[in-house]
Amino acid sequence: MATKEKQQYRLQNLTCASCAAKFEKNVRDIPTVETCQVNFAAAKLTVQGDVTVDQLEAAGAFDGIKVQKASDPINKSVPFYQRKENILAGISLVFVLIGFAFSMMQGEGNVTSIILYAIAIVVGGVDIFRNGFKNLLRFDFDMKTLMTIAVIGAAIIGEWQEAAIVVFLFAVSEALEAYSMNKARQSIEKLMDIAPSVATLKQSHGDHSHEVSVATEDIRIGDIMVVKPGQKIAMDGIVVAGRSTVNQAAITGESIPVEKQTGEEVFAGTLNEEGALEVKVTKLVADTTLAKIIHLVEEAQAEKAPSQKFVDRFAKYYTPLIMIVALLVAIVPSVVTGEWQHWIYQGLAVLVVGCPCALVISTPVAIVTAIGQAAKQGVLIKGGAYLEQLASIRTIAFDKTGTLTKGMPVVTDVIVGEDLTEQQLLAMVGGVEKNSQHPLARAILKKVHELEIEPIAPYDFQSVTGKGAYATIAGEKVYVGSIHWIKEFVSLQKFESQVEQLTAEGKSVIAAATAQRFLGVIAIADPLREESKEVIARLTTEQLKTVMLTGDAPRTAQAIAQQIHLEDVRASLLPEQKLAAMKDIKEQFGHVAMVGDGVNDAPALATADVGIAMGGAGTDAALETADIVLMSDDLKKLPYMMQLSKKTLSIIKQNIVFALGLKFIALLLVIPGWLTLWIAIFADLGATLLVIANSLRLMKSAKF
Repeated sequence: MATKEKQQYRLQNLTCASCAAKFEKNVRDIPTVETCQVNFAAAKLTVQGDVTVDQLEAAGAFDGIKVQKASDPINKSVPFYQRKENILAGISLVFVLIGFAFSMMQGEGNVTSIILYAIAIVVGGVDIFRNGFKNLLRFDFDMKTLMTIAVIGAAIIGEWQEAAIVVFLFAVSEALEAYSMNKARQSIEKLMDIAPSVATLKQSHGDHSHEVSVATEDIRIGDIMVVKPGQKIAMDGIVVAGRSTVNQAAITGESIPVEKQTGEEVFAGTLNEEGALEVKVTKLVADTTLAKIIHLVEEAQAEKAPSQKFVDRFAKYYTPLIMIVALLVAIVPSVVTGEWQHWIYQGLAVLVVGCPCALVISTPVAIVTAIGQAAKQGVLIKGGAYLEQLASIRTIAFDKTGTLTKGMPVVTDVIVGEDLTEQQLLAMVGGVEKNSQHPLARAILKKVHELEIEPIAPYDFQSVTGKGAYATIAGEKVYVGSIHWIKEFVSLQKFESQVEQLTAEGKSVIAAATAQRFLGVIAIADPLREESKEVIARLTTEQLKTVMLTGDAPRTAQAIAQQIHLEDVRASLLPEQKLAAMKDIKEQFGHVAMVGDGVNDAPALATADVGIAMGGAGTDAALETADIVLMSDDLKKLPYMMQLSKKTLSIIKQNIVFALGLKFIALLLVIPGWLTLWIAIFADLGATLLVIANSLRLMKSAKF
């Protein structure tokens, strides 16, 4: 029998981490399900097996979980004030207040107020009790089980008012937890809304063409989209006609629009600003860069960070321990003192304090918020583990080409010989290099094009491996190549000092000559990124060691390093030597991150504790290979990322202290017998509020 393909579903009303775990268990218990995984952070379910939506909703009926296929249009979430549990909590509060009013008028313990409190308990706690009883029969002690025991116990010993208030406040606590997770998930939902679901296609029939609107799911590779000014681009593609500026902030986090013209790539979800474009579709809707980002962000938020794994393990033993403590508090002092009602009440209060709501959400709400915020800034972090590891990084290794530099060689200096102008030299050299495939030749031709110089037509072009090339230009043989090779034809004595200076600056220097005379020197360099110096300075200020790993010659590498004040340089490295250098750095300095282009540096990126790739918007390889991707080629996002990591880790630690600290203080009140159900529920609610508010601070984390 063939294994069923994995199906993905979106979940609504998934309110808490423990509910997610229970829902996953229920789905796994369906006989036809082979495997399943609930992604609480993204509110998604992945199932392998033959199962229907009705079966899945039955598995989530305990928490009112609604299920829809991930491919279906997203249903709008039910507003906070329309959710059944929140309406019932509101009605419960009304009965509590009326009951409190009767207690004030007729004294505590009157029949009317007891009836009103009982109604408040039943209305507000119907879902709690239904699931609590089921769990109790299965010896499954979750938060609702603890609350059921506590509330029923309080009612039995006559504490009706406190039981009613506890039910209401617990409902408030659950509503806050649901709100915080929905708030944290908004970054994904906003990403999903970025790309339009319909595009305008240009369809040709003979000599005529017309425009039609087509759903993105029906668009195929090769179709031509028409994107008018002010419209969002619906699919990834290549511009085949038109010129415009495109705001790519949704994908790369760049606030400055990028100019696009024929032959350049555009991405789904980006905004066309000025001119009309015709775009040839290159990817199906499920394969666009935006779709991959959404998928990777959701997967990242499902990936449990080390601190979350610790909290999950701790919570597993924490709840049974609290139940044992509550039982001992209720029985031991009662046997000694004979005050059964007082100490049973104290034991019930311990149960309420023991609800691990705040502890369970202390880590995921922070991780989800941080990863979502980073995605909005154009930084794709592939899991909580990498987010945490960044905080422990002590050394960052950089590839040079395309990372610290722009990766596109340009002509920086032109020195001409006697009786020759710069335009004449470039026309001759451009003619020789016209047929060359060398990167330096492309830099020269780019300069020729920029200056609108027409290269002189070459004849008898010949490339000389390791030296250069020559061709006949205007009846004269012109040689273009390395300084050493050109010296075989003419003397460069007059220009030696200038050549030495250019070489010392890390530039590649080529010369041009005929058999009789020197024509000139052209210096070419891969220019530094404008932000490289600032970024290295900021990292150094943060006590981080920076290292350059490059295949370039030592002299060139040192020249670049001096410009940006980078001390440790390892040059002339082949890919396997980069890998060895990375291992050496790890042994010397401990935790290390590597920043590269995600393709040539793949082995070194994989060896680093955290691999960071540049320019993920343009390369699928970067999206796949690195642990973290800077969607635009902006190094300034590196210090931002380090800052976000440290802040997230700090907030997680604070959350755990808040969650356990408030409960511990409340539990100490048991010793003098001062713990009440009021104090217990406020300790639990207060811890939940603190954890949520503290985690959501990450939504306002500093930008770069």
